[in-house]
Amino acid sequence: MSIIDIEKRKIKMKNILEIEDLYVSYKTFGGIARAVNGLNLNVQQGESLGLVGETGAGKTTTALSILKLLPPRTGSIDEGEIFFDGVALTKKSDDYLQKIRGNKISMIFQNPLTSLNPVFTIGEQISMVFTRHYSLSQKEAWKKAGEMLEVVGIPSRRAEEYPHQFSGGMRQRVGIAASLACRPDLLIADEPTTALDVTIQAQVLELLKELKQKYNTSLIMISHNLGVIAEICQNVAVMYAGCIIEHGSIEEVFRHPLHPYTRGLFASLPDIYDKKERLNAMKGFVSDALNLPEGCKFNPRCPYVMEKCKLNMPKLIKIEPDHYVACFKESKMEVKEID
Repeated sequence: MSIIDIEKRKIKMKNILEIEDLYVSYKTFGGIARAVNGLNLNVQQGESLGLVGETGAGKTTTALSILKLLPPRTGSIDEGEIFFDGVALTKKSDDYLQKIRGNKISMIFQNPLTSLNPVFTIGEQISMVFTRHYSLSQKEAWKKAGEMLEVVGIPSRRAEEYPHQFSGGMRQRVGIAASLACRPDLLIADEPTTALDVTIQAQVLELLKELKQKYNTSLIMISHNLGVIAEICQNVAVMYAGCIIEHGSIEEVFRHPLHPYTRGLFASLPDIYDKKERLNAMKGFVSDALNLPEGCKFNPRCPYVMEKCKLNMPKLIKIEPDHYVACFKESKMEVKEID
């Protein structure tokens, strides 16, 4: 192996984000909701990672935890560490995080109509990013905002308009422009295409791919749509009840899903070559964060449940070089039963 190849490999293997044993909870009137439970996740520089799972799996909570944007009175990080480029974000002050947000780490929110401020023009909202992080004058920042709008396919003259004057797809483009204004090292996209029609979805996904390649940005794509994940991501992590239960390359996980939950997700997809009156559905309901089961969180719904599944939580085990699963059945793990 040449020196160039070794250096390329070092660059490829660098983790820009590392999440270790993360636990996040919310205080509710019904009790403590355990939204994230011992989550471990790494994102390499330049990697596109898809985060999938049913509603309530903890995907958005994980994203908000990275930026420490949890509701201050109800949400809290109880345990664990989040390292960004080697720095422990959980130990940093709000002032430090203000410098990171929108600069080193940006987030595209699910609904641009609520994430954009209705009383400021589009140009003002994007230029705020430049004035905060680059200390540019208002005139320079406004020019940069117009350039970013052009990058996402919106004429710069529309910078003087307000969010309500844009369509849903255009508003999402504005959100992308604001998120990429400072060329962040990590972009978190929280279901950015959910509220869009299929043609606009395709345009937004193509835009994300182009901009990612242009700026070599690491990407975490949160989505319910497995087709979207397959289109834009290199790797995928499947979440259930605040845990990663399967992780690997798109090819490995999509072609050879191992965890019963992942298999259930794929089995529920419609197939144009196999017409059915009813789609397949997993039995039971998503685990209640207020009353999670002991052991494997999927055990009440699993068709292969064993006694040890009800007592112990399996850890992610490597099955293939690019494929990990947390399942006693697939990993053939032997564990000591809990008394």
